[in-house]
Amino acid sequence: MNYSDMEIWGIIIAIGIGTYLIRFSFLGLIGDREMPDWLLCHLRYTPVAILPGLVAPLVIWPDATGGVLEASRTISALVTLGVGLWTKNVLYAIIAGGATLGLVQVLF
Repeated sequence: MNYSDMEIWGIIIAIGIGTYLIRFSFLGLIGDREMPDWLLCHLRYTPVAILPGLVAPLVIWPDATGGVLEASRTISALVTLGVGLWTKNVLYAIIAGGATLGLVQVLF
């Protein structure tokens, strides 16, 4: 589809306003009030869910290989998972996964 410059800017502004309103509905309206325990329980798992949600498509359907599963990315993901479970440290897991990906791609 071909959009005009005004249509593109309208879409960008609408998405920006929508994003602001979604965030404001949570942060602005609740403000300094105490949040319920059930909500705090759910929010505790948000960071744990976001990182795998961002990484999984890059491992399973990588654009670099045309969407074909690649052994080096799979090995790197498994090493990252293993180091993360073993050390309970996200930074160590990310470093180990990145180093494994680089090493495997150089070797093969």
